[in-house]
Amino acid sequence: MNKIITYLSIFFLCANSFSQSQLAQVNQDSRIDSLLKLKKEINKNIFDLKIQIYSGERDKALELIANHDKDDYSNTNIELVYETPNYKVWIGDFYTQLEADKKLLMIKKKYPEAFIFRPKPKIENTNSDLIEINQ
Repeated sequence: MNKIITYLSIFFLCANSFSQSQLAQVNQDSRIDSLLKLKKEINKNIFDLKIQIYSGERDKALELIANHDKDDYSNTNIELVYETPNYKVWIGDFYTQLEADKKLLMIKKKYPEAFIFRPKPKIENTNSDLIEINQ
């Protein structure tokens, strides 16, 4: 009985030590790295959710921005965007709908016309970023 235990223990120790010595070789397409780099660059420019508090004349939009520091939500960023024919004032960069809804409840007290939206992503096309997928 003692010999069987000795042989089994030697067998399991040897099997375990040989199984750990194998190296895995991964063959991956060279375009994967360039695609990952492009995806990271595109995702940097995508804004999830914003709140628009005003759309109209430039002077009124600038006045809203000037008074922004006096508001309760002054720790969120504010942007002035021109989309023909109006100037728009956007607040915040929110990643979840819940986060944006909470802020909208605060903002609607002062700006009842405020709403949540997803801006179009700003993606710049440059020839160096183009990747040909079809061969």
